[in-house]
Amino acid sequence: MPDPVHPVIEPVRPSRVVVPGRCGHPWRKDGAMEAIITATELADELAGPTPPVLLDVRWQLPSPNTPPFDGRVAYAAGHLPGAVYVRLDGELAAAPGENGRHPLPDPAVFRAAMRRAGVSAGRPVVVYDGGQGWAAARAWWLLRWTGHPDVRVLDGGLPSWPGTLSTDVPEPAEGDFEPAPGAGRLLDADGAAALARSGVLFDARAGERYRGEVEPIDRVGGHIPGAVSAPTTENVGPDGRFLPAAELRDRFKGLGASEAAEVGVYCGSGVSGAHEVLALAVAGIPAALYVGSWSEWSADPSRPVAVGPDPQ
Repeated sequence: MPDPVHPVIEPVRPSRVVVPGRCGHPWRKDGAMEAIITATELADELAGPTPPVLLDVRWQLPSPNTPPFDGRVAYAAGHLPGAVYVRLDGELAAAPGENGRHPLPDPAVFRAAMRRAGVSAGRPVVVYDGGQGWAAARAWWLLRWTGHPDVRVLDGGLPSWPGTLSTDVPEPAEGDFEPAPGAGRLLDADGAAALARSGVLFDARAGERYRGEVEPIDRVGGHIPGAVSAPTTENVGPDGRFLPAAELRDRFKGLGASEAAEVGVYCGSGVSGAHEVLALAVAGIPAALYVGSWSEWSADPSRPVAVGPDPQ
């Protein structure tokens, strides 16, 4: 994998990518991406001639007030039939370091994890988590960024699935997916700073963290100067499912985004920010992700920090 530290990369936006067994393609005529799938649609596809590969990526942000969450335990207790568990920490992100808490994964580790799960370029992939959508979005973004043509997130996650869960651990045939980074847009710290001035940079964290009122994890609170507060929790309804595409489009346009503007997103460590990138894709607005996010930015004392409700 090439060095990911570089400015905005233009996205590969195919006009039509046909996957065997499906009649759709990643971008609809209205510009929105086919990035999410309902439980009903998934059930139909699983019964079809080319069922998607299922990835269970359940994960929770550590909290000092709750016991550590182990996605492997949750997976063993019940998962979608045929789903393979993939770890966010270690397989979808490298160990914390100078590039943030959830930097890009080691290329060889990510490739091996995807192939172990049966991921191939010619077969669709559906990712799900426990319902929050953040971990699933991180897996979606990584697969899209590394060139997989057909990846979707189960809208609402595991709680939306009405069928019976399984405790059987599948052993799929090894996939042939060959990650090719660059089929999407990526920001480093300098690129994020520049985009906050020249385009639109969304901060997907909670508003109180953006304003600098609280900071439970990182060295200092606040936001990147020029960034606009856009908590990703406001992209979903009470049931955890994404708002309709038109509502998301109106929301983001009201915050300054458009199909013509350069748009980027950051969060605390590149997980919930991927969820906002997914919401923007549903709305038909391509966006870059600053993977290092606030955990990288705030660790560098030379980087400026803004506080309060205003971008500047």
